[in-house]
Amino acid sequence: MTGTASNENENESKDRRTRVTVLVALAANLVIAVAKAVGGLIAGSPALLSEAAHSVADSLNEVFLLAALRRSRRPADERHPFGYGKERFFWSLLAAVGIFVMGGCFSFFQGVEALRNGAEEKFSGYIVGLVVLAVAFVAEGVSLLRALSQVRKQGGAAGMRDPALRTVVAEDGTAVLGVTLAMVGMALHMITGQVVWEASASLAIGVLLVFIAYRLGIEARDQLIGEAADPESTGRIRSLLKAQPEIDSVEALFTMKTGLDSVLVAARIDLMPGMDSEQVEDVAVRIKASIARTVPEAQQIFLDVTDRSARETAADSPAATGERGGA
Repeated sequence: MTGTASNENENESKDRRTRVTVLVALAANLVIAVAKAVGGLIAGSPALLSEAAHSVADSLNEVFLLAALRRSRRPADERHPFGYGKERFFWSLLAAVGIFVMGGCFSFFQGVEALRNGAEEKFSGYIVGLVVLAVAFVAEGVSLLRALSQVRKQGGAAGMRDPALRTVVAEDGTAVLGVTLAMVGMALHMITGQVVWEASASLAIGVLLVFIAYRLGIEARDQLIGEAADPESTGRIRSLLKAQPEIDSVEALFTMKTGLDSVLVAARIDLMPGMDSEQVEDVAVRIKASIARTVPEAQQIFLDVTDRSARETAADSPAATGERGGA
């Protein structure tokens, strides 16, 4: 119980840090979105308006991520006996869709419109636009550094397992690169008078956003479908089962992530012969406790005790209708 409580406290602490990171990103994106939109309208800049749409999409996504953090920690109930951990993945999928629709598609639209109709060049407006982008670059950079700092504190690659934190890092990294592209495109347009530079920057931002949205969406989809636990955890569970003297063989082992820090474990095991029902029950309880200690995120553990020889005999029988399970 103490280990479980400690693990829950650690997870809550991580969530608080992630919430602060998301709020920092949200505040930065809201301010930047307004500044980019005003600067884009003054300058008549498609690249800057594309970046404004990007920041609006990021702001909405931060709201999705805050919802994910709050709703995914709800305790299990009768309707959702495995808890609400997958809410985190669902809201992350919505954030990916938001990046694609509001960011990527609008950027493509702005780029194509600029190529078709051109854009009026206003020197003073472009100076305002470049200043806005420079400020946005600093703000997005600060938000990105905050997110990367949290990733390092949470173990680097292990920290990126959190879809909320992963999305913030992807958004902020994309924003820094997108602002850079917009600045280059705007500067070249101002110097050469050729709108193709800024239109190309807008299209490049669109391609970047669509790619990031695709990657985030694929990862969220895999987690929603039912992704297995990481190979290291699965290997530890399998080794623990094989090391038990009462287990003759491990017939099958299945794992599935039911949340960020929760895993379902189901194993089909063949016990040594000669054990009565009470001994089987004692062994099962002890093995479950050992798995929970070895892999703290294994919150749901099911053992199917099966008789391999009896199952093979049944399979050879003409009357066999399927595999025999155990209790």
